[in-house]
Amino acid sequence: MTTHAPQTAQSVTLPASLDEAVAALTAMPAAVPVAGGTDLMAAVNKGQLRPAGLVGLGRINEIRGWQYQDGHALLGAGLTHARMGRPDFAALIPALAAAARAAGPPQIRNAGTLGGNIVTAAPTGDSLPVLAALEADLVVMGPVGTREIPISHLLAGRDLLAPGELVAFVRVPLLHAPQVFLKATGRTGPARATASVAVVLDPARRGVRCAVGAIAPMPLRPLEAEHWIASLVDWDGDRGLAPEALTAFGEYVAAACIPDPPGDEQLPPAVLHLRRTVAALARRGLGRALS
Repeated sequence: MTTHAPQTAQSVTLPASLDEAVAALTAMPAAVPVAGGTDLMAAVNKGQLRPAGLVGLGRINEIRGWQYQDGHALLGAGLTHARMGRPDFAALIPALAAAARAAGPPQIRNAGTLGGNIVTAAPTGDSLPVLAALEADLVVMGPVGTREIPISHLLAGRDLLAPGELVAFVRVPLLHAPQVFLKATGRTGPARATASVAVVLDPARRGVRCAVGAIAPMPLRPLEAEHWIASLVDWDGDRGLAPEALTAFGEYVAAACIPDPPGDEQLPPAVLHLRRTVAALARRGLGRALS
């Protein structure tokens, strides 16, 4: 921390293509790309960030839609939450549409983008657990070309963006199967999540994928719980599960993400309540997906 605020942004560049955006970021490595600006400008207004320059991405039409590619959807990083919440997109990736509709009030959904949610990587980002459960990949463009990285690698800090690079697209597998996103907030109406859960069925691999958001710096995947519950599902039948199995799955997920402390220590009441919330969301999410 410093005792004085750095200088404000000195330049704003408005490229019309991804190539121009990469060139602008390469020419000014200290510049920050900005699309909706819902997180970036909040940090600027609070005095937490004073970028040397801004590269606006709002004029780049190629990242504002999506296309089909080898059984995947190639989503532009400039897609807004409002656009992803519409019925045509919901028919494509239901859980991501549900997360987009829950992202905040209309002014946030109209401006905030998928790429911004990913790069900001706030723990409460609603799209992040969905993308983690879908095992999405990021298409990154930079001065040395294009590369793909799993979104989990970026969120975990295993593969960060290099100078001049930006997230151009998100590659999501189309599973054509039920998927659910649920979140809990501290108040009624649009608000940041205290916990969120995405549950995705993968019938082709006879698998269940689950990711828990907002309770840790990055979405958590309870892999053992996924494998256990998938072994109980009748994939060739009605896929129904007894209520006891759904409850056990919820508790399994919650205990994996918020484990008991060592020894005789007890979880603080607030943490215990959070674990119960995660268990309820996971139970409900799986129940809705299987129904």
